[in-house]
Amino acid sequence: MDAIRSQPAAWTAPSPPAAGAGAAARAPFAPRVARRLDPGYSRFVGMMKVVLPVAAAVLIILVAVWPYLTPSDSRFRLGFSSLVASEAESPNIVNPRLVGTDEKNQPFQITADLAKNFHLRQDYWQETKPVELEMPKADVTLDDSTWLVVTANTGLLTPATKKLQLNGAVNLFHDSGYELRTSRALIDLNAGTAVSDQPVEGQGPFGTLNGEGLRIFKNSRTVVLLGKSRVVLYPETGKAAP
Repeated sequence: MDAIRSQPAAWTAPSPPAAGAGAAARAPFAPRVARRLDPGYSRFVGMMKVVLPVAAAVLIILVAVWPYLTPSDSRFRLGFSSLVASEAESPNIVNPRLVGTDEKNQPFQITADLAKNFHLRQDYWQETKPVELEMPKADVTLDDSTWLVVTANTGLLTPATKKLQLNGAVNLFHDSGYELRTSRALIDLNAGTAVSDQPVEGQGPFGTLNGEGLRIFKNSRTVVLLGKSRVVLYPETGKAAP
Protein backbone atom coordinates (compact mmCIF):
# COMPACT_ATOMS: atom_id res chain seq x y z
CA MET A 1 0.00 0.00 0.00
CA ASP A 2 1.46 3.13 -1.16
CA ALA A 3 2.02 5.67 1.46
CA ILE A 4 -0.23 8.74 1.24
CA ARG A 5 1.78 11.85 0.99
CA SER A 6 0.28 14.97 2.37
CA GLN A 7 0.51 17.92 0.08
CA PRO A 8 0.49 21.40 1.52
CA ALA A 9 -2.64 23.40 0.58
CA ALA A 10 -2.14 26.06 -2.03
CA TRP A 11 -2.50 29.62 -0.70
CA THR A 12 -3.17 32.68 -2.81
CA ALA A 13 -2.67 36.20 -1.47
CA PRO A 14 -5.81 38.41 -1.71
CA SER A 15 -5.67 41.08 -4.35
CA PRO A 16 -5.89 44.70 -3.15
CA PRO A 17 -9.36 46.28 -3.52
CA ALA A 18 -9.98 48.63 -6.39
CA ALA A 19 -9.63 52.32 -5.65
CA GLY A 20 -13.21 53.16 -6.62
CA ALA A 21 -14.77 50.37 -4.64
CA GLY A 22 -12.83 51.24 -1.51
CA ALA A 23 -13.82 54.89 -1.70
CA ALA A 24 -17.44 53.91 -2.18
CA ALA A 25 -17.34 51.58 0.77
CA ARG A 26 -15.79 54.17 3.06
CA ALA A 27 -18.01 57.07 1.98
CA PRO A 28 -20.98 56.36 4.30
CA PHE A 29 -18.73 56.28 7.31
CA ALA A 30 -16.74 59.43 6.46
CA PRO A 31 -17.34 62.31 8.95
CA ARG A 32 -19.22 65.37 7.66
CA VAL A 33 -17.39 68.67 7.64
CA ALA A 34 -19.39 71.70 9.01
CA ARG A 35 -20.23 74.35 6.36
CA ARG A 36 -18.55 77.64 7.05
CA LEU A 37 -20.86 80.71 6.61
CA ASP A 38 -19.80 83.79 4.72
CA PRO A 39 -18.78 86.53 7.20
CA GLY A 40 -20.60 89.13 5.08
CA TYR A 41 -23.91 87.24 5.38
CA SER A 42 -23.53 87.07 9.17
CA ARG A 43 -22.99 90.81 9.36
CA PHE A 44 -26.11 91.42 7.20
CA VAL A 45 -28.28 89.28 9.49
CA GLY A 46 -26.98 91.05 12.56
CA MET A 47 -27.64 94.47 11.02
CA MET A 48 -31.25 93.53 10.05
CA LYS A 49 -31.93 92.52 13.67
CA VAL A 50 -31.31 96.16 14.61
CA VAL A 51 -32.64 98.04 11.56
CA LEU A 52 -36.06 96.37 11.30
CA PRO A 53 -37.21 97.07 14.90
CA VAL A 54 -36.00 100.68 14.63
CA ALA A 55 -37.91 101.19 11.35
CA ALA A 56 -41.09 99.74 12.87
CA ALA A 57 -40.79 102.07 15.87
CA VAL A 58 -40.34 105.11 13.60
CA LEU A 59 -43.46 104.22 11.57
CA ILE A 60 -45.55 103.87 14.74
CA ILE A 61 -44.38 107.28 15.96
CA LEU A 62 -45.21 108.92 12.59
CA VAL A 63 -48.74 107.48 12.61
CA ALA A 64 -49.30 108.82 16.13
CA VAL A 65 -48.04 112.38 15.52
CA TRP A 66 -49.20 112.87 11.90
CA PRO A 67 -52.56 114.58 12.80
CA TYR A 68 -50.62 117.18 14.80
CA LEU A 69 -48.27 117.96 11.90
CA THR A 70 -51.08 119.00 9.51
CA PRO A 71 -51.75 122.77 9.66
CA SER A 72 -55.33 123.85 10.40
CA ASP A 73 -57.26 126.82 9.04
CA SER A 74 -60.19 128.06 11.12
CA ARG A 75 -61.58 130.20 8.30
CA PHE A 76 -63.08 127.26 6.45
CA ARG A 77 -64.35 123.93 7.69
CA LEU A 78 -65.53 121.07 5.56
CA GLY A 79 -66.84 117.70 6.57
CA PHE A 80 -67.73 114.83 4.27
CA SER A 81 -68.25 111.09 4.30
CA SER A 82 -66.55 110.18 1.03
CA LEU A 83 -65.02 111.74 -2.04
CA VAL A 84 -65.84 110.50 -5.56
CA ALA A 85 -63.92 111.72 -8.62
CA SER A 86 -65.95 112.24 -11.76
CA GLU A 87 -64.80 111.79 -15.36
CA ALA A 88 -64.07 115.51 -15.64
CA GLU A 89 -61.91 115.35 -12.49
CA SER A 90 -64.41 117.53 -10.63
CA PRO A 91 -64.93 115.68 -7.35
CA ASN A 92 -68.34 114.94 -5.89
CA ILE A 93 -68.67 114.86 -2.12
CA VAL A 94 -71.16 112.68 -0.24
CA ASN A 95 -72.75 114.27 2.85
CA PRO A 96 -70.81 117.58 2.72
CA ARG A 97 -70.99 120.11 5.57
CA LEU A 98 -70.02 123.73 4.96
CA VAL A 99 -69.70 126.21 7.82
CA GLY A 100 -69.43 129.98 7.41
CA THR A 101 -70.46 133.34 8.85
CA ASP A 102 -72.58 136.20 7.51
CA GLU A 103 -71.79 139.91 7.37
CA LYS A 104 -72.56 140.19 11.11
CA ASN A 105 -70.28 137.27 11.93
CA GLN A 106 -73.25 135.05 12.77
CA PRO A 107 -72.74 131.39 11.89
CA PHE A 108 -74.59 129.35 9.30
CA GLN A 109 -74.23 125.78 8.11
CA ILE A 110 -75.08 124.02 4.84
CA THR A 111 -75.39 120.25 4.50
CA ALA A 112 -76.55 118.02 1.63
CA ASP A 113 -76.74 114.43 0.53
CA LEU A 114 -74.39 115.13 -2.39
CA ALA A 115 -72.33 118.06 -3.72
CA LYS A 116 -71.39 117.99 -7.41
CA ASN A 117 -68.48 119.83 -9.06
CA PHE A 118 -66.99 120.62 -5.69
CA HIS A 119 -63.57 122.28 -5.83
CA LEU A 120 -61.79 121.65 -2.55
CA ARG A 121 -59.64 124.58 -1.44
CA GLN A 122 -58.82 126.40 1.78
CA ASP A 123 -60.29 129.72 0.60
CA TYR A 124 -63.47 127.98 -0.53
CA TRP A 125 -65.73 130.99 0.12
CA GLN A 126 -63.85 132.84 -2.64
CA GLU A 127 -64.85 130.21 -5.21
CA THR A 128 -66.97 131.67 -8.04
CA LYS A 129 -68.02 128.38 -9.64
CA PRO A 130 -71.46 127.19 -8.44
CA VAL A 131 -71.82 123.87 -6.65
CA GLU A 132 -74.81 121.63 -7.29
CA LEU A 133 -76.43 120.24 -4.13
CA GLU A 134 -78.86 117.36 -3.74
CA MET A 135 -81.26 117.57 -0.78
CA PRO A 136 -79.59 120.69 0.68
CA LYS A 137 -80.27 121.99 4.16
CA ALA A 138 -79.27 125.40 5.51
CA ASP A 139 -79.19 126.24 9.23
CA VAL A 140 -79.10 129.98 9.97
CA THR A 141 -78.75 131.60 13.38
CA LEU A 142 -80.83 134.77 13.82
CA ASP A 143 -80.07 137.94 15.75
CA ASP A 144 -82.12 136.84 18.77
CA SER A 145 -80.25 133.48 18.92
CA THR A 146 -83.20 131.64 17.36
CA TRP A 147 -82.61 129.56 14.25
CA LEU A 148 -84.10 129.11 10.79
CA VAL A 149 -83.84 125.91 8.76
CA VAL A 150 -84.40 125.78 4.99
CA THR A 151 -84.62 122.50 3.03
CA ALA A 152 -85.22 121.69 -0.65
CA ASN A 153 -84.83 118.95 -3.26
CA THR A 154 -81.96 120.63 -5.11
CA GLY A 155 -79.81 123.69 -4.70
CA LEU A 156 -77.12 125.76 -6.39
CA LEU A 157 -74.57 127.41 -4.09
CA THR A 158 -72.25 130.21 -5.23
CA PRO A 159 -69.62 130.44 -2.47
CA ALA A 160 -68.17 133.85 -3.44
CA THR A 161 -71.57 135.57 -3.09
CA LYS A 162 -72.89 133.19 -0.39
CA LYS A 163 -76.14 132.83 -2.31
CA LEU A 164 -78.10 129.58 -2.32
CA GLN A 165 -80.73 128.99 -5.01
CA LEU A 166 -83.22 126.32 -3.86
CA ASN A 167 -85.67 124.46 -6.07
CA GLY A 168 -88.40 121.91 -5.44
CA ALA A 169 -90.31 121.48 -2.18
CA VAL A 170 -88.67 124.42 -0.41
CA ASN A 171 -89.57 124.42 3.31
CA LEU A 172 -88.63 127.11 5.82
CA PHE A 173 -88.86 126.27 9.53
CA HIS A 174 -88.49 128.66 12.44
CA ASP A 175 -87.81 127.29 15.92
CA SER A 176 -90.86 129.13 17.26
CA GLY A 177 -93.14 126.86 15.22
CA TYR A 178 -93.60 128.72 11.93
CA GLU A 179 -93.40 126.86 8.61
CA LEU A 180 -93.49 128.24 5.05
CA ARG A 181 -93.63 126.21 1.84
CA THR A 182 -92.91 127.19 -1.75
CA SER A 183 -91.33 125.70 -4.88
CA ARG A 184 -88.38 128.07 -5.33
CA ALA A 185 -86.41 130.51 -3.18
CA LEU A 186 -83.16 132.44 -3.22
CA ILE A 187 -81.31 132.57 0.11
CA ASP A 188 -78.71 135.27 0.66
CA LEU A 189 -76.66 133.80 3.50
CA ASN A 190 -74.52 136.91 3.89
CA ALA A 191 -77.37 139.41 4.12
CA GLY A 192 -79.77 137.03 5.87
CA THR A 193 -82.67 137.32 3.40
CA ALA A 194 -84.92 134.89 1.52
CA VAL A 195 -86.88 135.74 -1.63
CA SER A 196 -89.44 133.71 -3.59
CA ASP A 197 -91.53 134.66 -6.62
CA GLN A 198 -93.60 131.47 -6.45
CA PRO A 199 -96.88 130.84 -4.57
CA VAL A 200 -96.28 130.32 -0.85
CA GLU A 201 -98.34 128.94 2.00
CA GLY A 202 -97.64 128.49 5.66
CA GLN A 203 -98.88 128.15 9.18
CA GLY A 204 -97.79 128.71 12.73
CA PRO A 205 -99.02 129.66 16.18
CA PHE A 206 -100.38 132.93 14.72
CA GLY A 207 -102.56 131.25 12.07
CA THR A 208 -102.23 130.49 8.33
CA LEU A 209 -101.15 132.48 5.29
CA ASN A 210 -101.08 132.32 1.49
CA GLY A 211 -99.41 134.57 -1.03
CA GLU A 212 -97.94 134.83 -4.53
CA GLY A 213 -94.43 135.29 -3.20
CA LEU A 214 -92.50 136.31 -0.12
CA ARG A 215 -89.59 138.27 1.28
CA ILE A 216 -87.96 137.32 4.57
CA PHE A 217 -85.59 139.70 6.32
CA LYS A 218 -83.62 137.95 9.03
CA ASN A 219 -82.35 141.02 10.82
CA SER A 220 -85.80 142.58 11.22
CA ARG A 221 -87.59 139.22 11.64
CA THR A 222 -90.15 140.36 9.04
CA VAL A 223 -92.04 138.24 6.48
CA VAL A 224 -93.58 140.15 3.55
CA LEU A 225 -96.19 138.43 1.35
CA LEU A 226 -96.32 139.47 -2.30
CA GLY A 227 -99.27 139.70 -4.69
CA LYS A 228 -102.70 138.54 -3.65
CA SER A 229 -102.33 137.35 -0.09
CA ARG A 230 -104.55 135.97 2.61
CA VAL A 231 -103.78 135.72 6.32
CA VAL A 232 -105.98 134.05 8.93
CA LEU A 233 -105.07 134.97 12.50
CA TYR A 234 -105.97 132.84 15.48
CA PRO A 235 -107.35 134.88 18.41
CA GLU A 236 -105.42 132.60 20.78
CA THR A 237 -102.83 129.95 20.22
CA GLY A 238 -104.35 126.52 19.68
CA LYS A 239 -107.72 127.71 18.40
CA ALA A 240 -108.72 127.06 14.80
CA ALA A 241 -109.71 129.81 12.43
CA PRO A 242 -113.47 130.29 11.98
